Amino acid sequence: MLDLALSVLCSSLIFVIFKLFDVFKIQTLYAIITNYIVACVTGLILYTEKVDAVQVYHSNWFWGTLALGVLFILVFNIMAKTSQQVGVSVASVATKMSLVIPVIIGIVLYKESLSLLKIIGILLALAAVYFTSIKESTISISKKKLVLPLLLFLGSGIIDASINYFRETKLTSAEFPLFSSTVFAAAAITGLVFILLKSIKEPLKVNLKNILGGIALGIPNYFSIFFLLRALQNEQLNSASVFTINNVAIVMFSTLLGIVLFKEKLNAKNWGGIGLAIISILLVALF
Repeated sequence: MLDLALSVLCSSLIFVIFKLFDVFKIQTLYAIITNYIVACVTGLILYTEKVDAVQVYHSNWFWGTLALGVLFILVFNIMAKTSQQVGVSVASVATKMSLVIPVIIGIVLYKESLSLLKIIGILLALAAVYFTSIKESTISISKKKLVLPLLLFLGSGIIDASINYFRETKLTSAEFPLFSSTVFAAAAITGLVFILLKSIKEPLKVNLKNILGGIALGIPNYFSIFFLLRALQNEQLNSASVFTINNVAIVMFSTLLGIVLFKEKLNAKNWGGIGLAIISILLVALF
């Protein structure tokens, strides 16, 4: 449970850092790419064995990590567009409700069993994510814009399910740092190619604030994945339970951090969502 708590803490710190990006006028795209480089280096530092590039290339998880790294960048851009064109609340709901994808895959592919109380807890978790995230009194989305949150939902769910698949079938616990580093390296390379192509039309400018922001983001970003992989090793909780608790706790803790650090105001639905989140975590964790 400690690994799961640390994953939630690191993921929630990412929320705080993104908020600070806006305060200090840090360009998110450049900071994100820097963050992936920092996350990659962090994993390499923590890997206790000698790093052999040829061995990594021939590992049975190498090509999958490249695809996952590209998906990291794509989902980030979809998240940004969803936030801008549809709303931050919709983006948050779509991202966290994607927990149903790894939960369903865990049940079907890995034959995980869920008690009735755990199923009720997962359903309450979905409701908790919705009510905690909603800031507007009503949300109206045109059919044309519905594709963005749908893609975000699918992309986020595929990332979580893929991480669990690699952990379940390809990885040893000793390889977690190297695996995470390779994923982040692929994301960084994809991002660098993107901004280099972009620089053809618009000259690239190195900004110290963007680099510092990326460093601050990269370390908790790395550990959010690292500790999630370790949490999935927990013998007392199956992957469905881990992803449910992880996603709901992130929403709940991030919301509370928003109140304490940024004086955000919550409506009655938000407080109700936090209450549902606590009940869902207890049901999934204890039964």
